[in-house]
Amino acid sequence: MRSYFLKSGLVGLCVLALGGCASIVERATGRVADNLTTAMLQQNDPQTVRDGMPAYLIMIDGLVEGSPSSVNLLLAGSRMYGAYVGAFVDEPQRARRMADKGLDYARRALCIRWKALCDATGKPFSEYQAVLRSMNPGQVDVLYGFASAWATWIQAYSDDWNAIADLPKVEAAMRQVVTVDPGRDGGSAQLYLGVLLTLRPPSLGGKPEEGRAYFERAVAISEGRNLIAKVYFAERYARTVFNQELHDRLLREVIEADPVAPRLTLSNLIAQRRARRLLAESPEYF
Repeated sequence: MRSYFLKSGLVGLCVLALGGCASIVERATGRVADNLTTAMLQQNDPQTVRDGMPAYLIMIDGLVEGSPSSVNLLLAGSRMYGAYVGAFVDEPQRARRMADKGLDYARRALCIRWKALCDATGKPFSEYQAVLRSMNPGQVDVLYGFASAWATWIQAYSDDWNAIADLPKVEAAMRQVVTVDPGRDGGSAQLYLGVLLTLRPPSLGGKPEEGRAYFERAVAISEGRNLIAKVYFAERYARTVFNQELHDRLLREVIEADPVAPRLTLSNLIAQRRARRLLAESPEYF
């Protein structure tokens, strides 16, 4: 009954002010998406999220269908698809399909908010970088969302050299984000850079020592509460340079930490599960 009166009220407002109705609905649905994202990030049972998140993804798709020009909804949908792929999808073809959807949403948001960069993504690197450097602070949200989705997409297509060829552009975008907002997303932008710089071996352009610096910044910005930063630090850097002492220390710190933290609980529990597996493999790997 309450939802009926709410809907009726919105219809009445539309009759009185057609110009403002779309923005009211967009803000309302945007809050729903934000609240759903927060609720999932706070969950202390990963299996509940694994089982229930597909329904949320379908709901987000429906909200986007109703407000296809909502940048906030598009970015929320992109982030949810990326989070689901990263945490729960092991089957490569399914991961690719979902990464495609996440990148599509983020690209659409970018094209609405910053068309010049949207048009430049397919241009030579020098032209793309010139547009990147023209960013104003109001564009950092959409740039971070797009770069994050692009990085997730590349990881899903990691055996495709055409996808790997996009790494410099993603890296440049994330560098621009941390230049303007070093603490973006609790240090996650720094973490993305650490991963991007260690995806390839040094012989193919990887920069493990620079990547280490970004991992350390990500840990410091979150004051050690973002446990997945330490897991990637161990997996992407310590394994690459064969530093078992650092590898095992970081993973033990993750396993022994309290996983409960604002907007990090789900990620931290997944990080602890991954840390246990990586630590068990340590004697064999090194």
